Amino acid sequence: MVLSISNGPTDCYAAISQVDRLQSEPESIRKWREEQKERLEQLDANSRKQEAEWKEKAIKELEEWYARQDEKLQKTKATNRAAEEAFVSDAEDVFPGTEWERVAQLCDFNPKSSKQAKDVSRMRSVLISLKQAPLVR
Repeated sequence: MVLSISNGPTDCYAAISQVDRLQSEPESIRKWREEQKERLEQLDANSRKQEAEWKEKAIKELEEWYARQDEKLQKTKATNRAAEEAFVSDAEDVFPGTEWERVAQLCDFNPKSSKQAKDVSRMRSVLISLKQAPLVR
Protein backbone atom coordinates (compact mmCIF):
# COMPACT_ATOMS: atom_id res chain seq x y z
CA MET A 1 0.00 0.00 0.00
CA VAL A 2 1.41 3.39 -1.03
CA LEU A 3 0.67 6.47 1.07
CA SER A 4 0.56 9.76 -0.76
CA ILE A 5 1.03 12.99 1.09
CA SER A 6 -0.96 15.89 -0.23
CA ASN A 7 -1.94 19.30 0.99
CA GLY A 8 -5.52 19.18 -0.21
CA PRO A 9 -8.43 16.96 0.58
CA THR A 10 -7.88 13.26 0.01
CA ASP A 11 -11.30 12.78 -1.51
CA CYS A 12 -11.43 13.87 -5.16
CA TYR A 13 -14.96 15.17 -4.75
CA ALA A 14 -14.30 17.12 -1.53
CA ALA A 15 -13.50 20.33 -3.44
CA ILE A 16 -16.76 20.06 -5.36
CA SER A 17 -18.75 19.50 -2.19
CA GLN A 18 -17.08 22.56 -0.66
CA VAL A 19 -18.15 24.71 -3.63
CA ASP A 20 -21.67 23.26 -3.39
CA ARG A 21 -21.76 24.21 0.29
CA LEU A 22 -20.72 27.81 -0.55
CA GLN A 23 -23.40 28.00 -3.24
CA SER A 24 -26.02 26.64 -0.87
CA GLU A 25 -25.34 29.45 1.62
CA PRO A 26 -28.22 31.74 2.34
CA GLU A 27 -28.34 34.88 0.22
CA SER A 28 -27.79 37.18 3.21
CA ILE A 29 -24.53 35.45 4.21
CA ARG A 30 -23.24 35.49 0.64
CA LYS A 31 -24.12 39.18 0.37
CA TRP A 32 -22.40 39.90 3.70
CA ARG A 33 -19.26 38.09 2.51
CA GLU A 34 -19.15 40.20 -0.65
CA GLU A 35 -19.71 43.44 1.28
CA GLN A 36 -17.05 42.45 3.82
CA LYS A 37 -14.60 41.68 1.02
CA GLU A 38 -15.28 45.10 -0.56
CA ARG A 39 -14.88 46.84 2.83
CA LEU A 40 -11.58 45.09 3.46
CA GLU A 41 -10.30 45.97 -0.01
CA GLN A 42 -11.28 49.62 0.57
CA LEU A 43 -9.54 49.65 3.97
CA ASP A 44 -6.42 48.12 2.41
CA ALA A 45 -6.43 50.76 -0.33
CA ASN A 46 -6.86 53.55 2.24
CA SER A 47 -4.06 52.20 4.41
CA ARG A 48 -1.73 51.93 1.39
CA LYS A 49 -2.60 55.51 0.43
CA GLN A 50 -2.01 56.75 3.99
CA GLU A 51 1.28 54.86 4.20
CA ALA A 52 2.44 56.50 0.95
CA GLU A 53 1.48 59.94 2.34
CA TRP A 54 3.37 59.26 5.57
CA LYS A 55 6.45 58.17 3.62
CA GLU A 56 6.34 61.35 1.52
CA LYS A 57 5.92 63.47 4.65
CA ALA A 58 8.78 61.64 6.39
CA ILE A 59 11.07 62.16 3.39
CA LYS A 60 10.27 65.90 3.32
CA GLU A 61 10.86 66.27 7.07
CA LEU A 62 14.13 64.35 6.81
CA GLU A 63 15.32 66.59 3.96
CA GLU A 64 14.39 69.69 6.00
CA TRP A 65 16.23 68.29 9.02
CA TYR A 66 19.35 67.62 6.93
CA ALA A 67 19.15 71.18 5.52
CA ARG A 68 18.89 72.65 9.05
CA GLN A 69 21.76 70.49 10.28
CA ASP A 70 23.93 71.53 7.33
CA GLU A 71 23.10 75.19 7.98
CA LYS A 72 24.01 74.83 11.67
CA LEU A 73 27.24 73.08 10.71
CA GLN A 74 28.20 75.87 8.29
CA LYS A 75 27.46 78.52 10.94
CA THR A 76 29.50 76.64 13.53
CA LYS A 77 32.40 76.27 11.10
CA ALA A 78 32.33 80.00 10.34
CA THR A 79 32.19 80.89 14.04
CA ASN A 80 35.04 78.52 14.87
CA ARG A 81 37.19 79.88 12.04
CA ALA A 82 36.61 83.46 13.22
CA ALA A 83 37.39 82.49 16.83
CA GLU A 84 40.53 80.67 15.70
CA GLU A 85 41.73 83.67 13.70
CA ALA A 86 41.11 85.97 16.69
CA PHE A 87 42.91 83.56 19.01
CA VAL A 88 45.92 83.27 16.68
CA SER A 89 46.15 87.04 16.24
CA ASP A 90 45.95 87.54 20.03
CA ALA A 91 48.58 84.84 20.60
CA GLU A 92 51.01 86.75 18.41
CA ASP A 93 50.63 89.90 20.52
CA VAL A 94 52.88 88.84 23.41
CA PHE A 95 54.15 91.65 25.60
CA PRO A 96 55.79 91.30 29.00
CA GLY A 97 53.32 91.94 31.81
CA THR A 98 50.21 90.97 29.82
CA GLU A 99 50.18 87.35 30.91
CA TRP A 100 47.32 87.70 33.38
CA GLU A 101 45.16 89.59 30.89
CA ARG A 102 45.65 86.74 28.43
CA VAL A 103 44.80 84.17 31.12
CA ALA A 104 41.72 86.18 32.10
CA GLN A 105 40.55 86.19 28.48
CA LEU A 106 40.85 82.42 28.26
CA CYS A 107 39.16 81.69 31.61
CA ASP A 108 35.55 82.18 32.50
CA PHE A 109 35.51 83.69 35.98
CA ASN A 110 31.73 83.88 36.25
CA PRO A 111 30.58 80.88 38.35
CA LYS A 112 26.94 81.15 37.21
CA SER A 113 27.62 80.94 33.48
CA SER A 114 29.70 77.80 33.69
CA LYS A 115 27.86 74.85 32.19
CA GLN A 116 30.47 72.32 33.23
CA ALA A 117 29.53 69.42 35.45
CA LYS A 118 32.81 69.69 37.38
CA ASP A 119 33.36 72.10 40.24
CA VAL A 120 36.05 74.52 39.15
CA SER A 121 35.59 77.05 41.93
CA ARG A 122 38.91 76.12 43.59
CA MET A 123 40.86 76.65 40.35
CA ARG A 124 39.02 79.93 39.75
CA SER A 125 39.91 81.18 43.24
CA VAL A 126 43.57 80.17 42.78
CA LEU A 127 43.80 82.05 39.49
CA ILE A 128 42.15 85.17 40.94
CA SER A 129 44.45 85.15 43.97
CA LEU A 130 47.51 84.74 41.71
CA LYS A 131 46.34 87.60 39.53
CA GLN A 132 45.90 89.90 42.53
CA ALA A 133 49.16 88.86 44.22
CA PRO A 134 51.55 87.30 41.70
CA LEU A 135 54.39 85.06 42.84
CA VAL A 136 57.67 86.86 43.32
CA ARG A 137 60.79 85.17 42.07
